[in-house]
Amino acid sequence: MAKTARTSGIGSVMISNGFINEIPLRELCKQLTAVRIDLKSFSNTFYRNICSGELAPVLATLQRLKEIGIWFEIIVLIIPTLNDNPEELKRMCTWVKANLDSDVPIHFTRFHPMYQIQNLPSTPVKTLEMARETAFCGWSSFPLYRNVPGHEGDNTYCPSCKKVLIQRMGFAILGNSIEKGSCKFCHQPIPGVWSKEQIPL
Repeated sequence: MAKTARTSGIGSVMISNGFINEIPLRELCKQLTAVRIDLKSFSNTFYRNICSGELAPVLATLQRLKEIGIWFEIIVLIIPTLNDNPEELKRMCTWVKANLDSDVPIHFTRFHPMYQIQNLPSTPVKTLEMARETAFCGWSSFPLYRNVPGHEGDNTYCPSCKKVLIQRMGFAILGNSIEKGSCKFCHQPIPGVWSKEQIPL
């Protein structure tokens, strides 16, 4: 599907938990425009107990995506008592700074009790604010948090002039101040995929 779409100038995004072997990942990325990886936690104990998996393969996938050169973003669902420890978040930010890039957006997402975890409360907004501030201080130029419609942390800001670049309300885009890949206010280049020209045939 991605290969066929590309011939028509349509980009494709893969949403993944990061458990994919190296060879198929490299082959698949030849047809993709971007990748979103759900980093469930920065604790191997969490991965074993909650996901029945391992942390290391996910980190390896993130490093390979950087090596491949495809645009990718990270999603972290913050779950109260399970992966909201400030020290764990600091370790995550330290690893990303050392192994990835400050241009990689990281989305801290608010948990709500449903499906297999209904015994925990929704993530406090203060916890998301702490995670976003940790990322700002530690490495990321583009930390956001999601599932808090209308909050300023749901927007993307220019790392240079600090003005709002993309204003969001949930999944809706209320405003976009990126022009030709740059901030329209100060002309700072903004990394990402902004045009069909970035989808090579």
